[in-house]
Amino acid sequence: MTDIQIAQQATLRPITQIAERLGIDPELIDHYGKYKAKLPLSLINEERAAKAKLILVSAISPTPAGEGKTTVSIGLAEGLNRVGKKTTVVLREPSLGPVFGIKGGATGGGYSQVLPMEDINLHFTGDINAVEKAHNLLAALIDNQLQSKSRSLNLDPRRILWKRVMDMNDRALRSLIVGLGGATHGMPRETGFDITAASEVMAILCLATDIDNLKERLGNILVGFTFDGAPVYARDLKAQGAMAALLKDAIKPNLVQTIDGTPAILHGGPFANIAQGTNTVLATKMGLSLSDYVVTEAGFGFDLGGEKFLDIKCAYAGLQPATVVLVTTIRALRYQGGASVKEVSQPNLAAVRRGMPNLDRHIHNVQQFGLTPVVAINLFQHDTPDEIRLVQEFCATNGAQCVVADVWGKGGAGTEDLARAVVAEAERTTAPFTPLYDWRLPIKEKIDAVAKSIYGAGSVTYMAQATAQIAQYEDLGLSQLPVCIAKTQKSLSDDPKRRGAPLGFEAVVREVQIATGAGFVIPIMGEMMRMPGLPVTPAAEGIDIDSEGVISGLF
Repeated sequence: MTDIQIAQQATLRPITQIAERLGIDPELIDHYGKYKAKLPLSLINEERAAKAKLILVSAISPTPAGEGKTTVSIGLAEGLNRVGKKTTVVLREPSLGPVFGIKGGATGGGYSQVLPMEDINLHFTGDINAVEKAHNLLAALIDNQLQSKSRSLNLDPRRILWKRVMDMNDRALRSLIVGLGGATHGMPRETGFDITAASEVMAILCLATDIDNLKERLGNILVGFTFDGAPVYARDLKAQGAMAALLKDAIKPNLVQTIDGTPAILHGGPFANIAQGTNTVLATKMGLSLSDYVVTEAGFGFDLGGEKFLDIKCAYAGLQPATVVLVTTIRALRYQGGASVKEVSQPNLAAVRRGMPNLDRHIHNVQQFGLTPVVAINLFQHDTPDEIRLVQEFCATNGAQCVVADVWGKGGAGTEDLARAVVAEAERTTAPFTPLYDWRLPIKEKIDAVAKSIYGAGSVTYMAQATAQIAQYEDLGLSQLPVCIAKTQKSLSDDPKRRGAPLGFEAVVREVQIATGAGFVIPIMGEMMRMPGLPVTPAAEGIDIDSEGVISGLF
């Protein structure tokens, strides 16, 4: 059966029962139908959260289809419950862009899914819509400010940094001219659209600790500069209050369930190649407050989502992960070993062997933070015993446990061995992780640390624009922010065509953006698209709904 067929045949439990499994009084939750609910922030208990075990699920460099981190996260949470650990899985919400594009939804797969699958992939509780509206309210206030004569901030229309956003892949909106049609229609200027998951408002929502902190961060958004070169922030437009009001429900984490009734909290959804790529601090702390183990994931490979999870999210929130599950697939190792996308499902022991340096680098990268990874082989039907044995023997010689997990076919029953390995490692870990760099270092030194230690670069070159931008941010007193490097997810390097584990290459920083509200600097390596486009054959072409309201084609 397809993922959606499996999901539609599952028996959903009333969301009140899922809340009761976590010890939540059903009267405290805000219902969004029978099977979804919002959780009040009052349920977060910092003392209890500090005692729970946080498990990060990351991955090696993925194929274009991804390697199933979300599926493994869900199956692992189910498996941990099966071996006697009270566990909640805490994940990001799907963005409609990938749902209708090439990657599909983000609710897991097979018998490791969060439900109701259709609702979660299509609108869910409206959080992403609220982020979109809050972002675009600020954009409207900026253009209104340009129109104002009596209350002008002297904002230079050529130096406005804030675009608009929409939760859809639409390349035609990347670059636009607005304000045409005469003086009453606004001031003509260049701008464009990003996808909502790339919005700084999304990044802020995912790092905010309460409503007051949310408003403060929203007010700190740098929207542009005056004709005199002075910075203009969202607070100068008095935007933060109204923006926060639009997010009054979106700030509350969402409670749903997995196929076997394991509690699942889904909240926030920033991309990992242009933002921090992980769910909200509030959702993570909510899960830690309500259970003994929390399984969470960070987008793309460990070089992107994993590094940002540790150096940005954990550093801001004071979180201490107990271990990292490093998801690999035999097909990803074939791909890293030179197999084409069309060949990755064909057994190829030689390609797997050639792809091992990529796994080795990711294991090493996890170890640099003082953590010991557990490698999970996400099982696919075309994997051969010889290929699996090769990976396990390799991991054994590199200080990492390696466990096969049949998460798609068996759900929690297919992850019990992985769950036991994770528990053993989590209970063994007592020391806090070690961040890769000190935030107080100069911006270039922080970029160099990530590029050389994690990516394997031999040197980092800064184009003139990037150097000028770094100098400007340092003049504004923003040099002590962490770095959130935007680069391709297809390679450990900044070149999407370089597979395996390149070493000694020259990494090039093309420009450096900044997210003063979220609280990080964004160095950009290569051509990064903040508004993706649809593929030649988008997933949307296969999605349909019948006269009974049954949706098909989601995956």
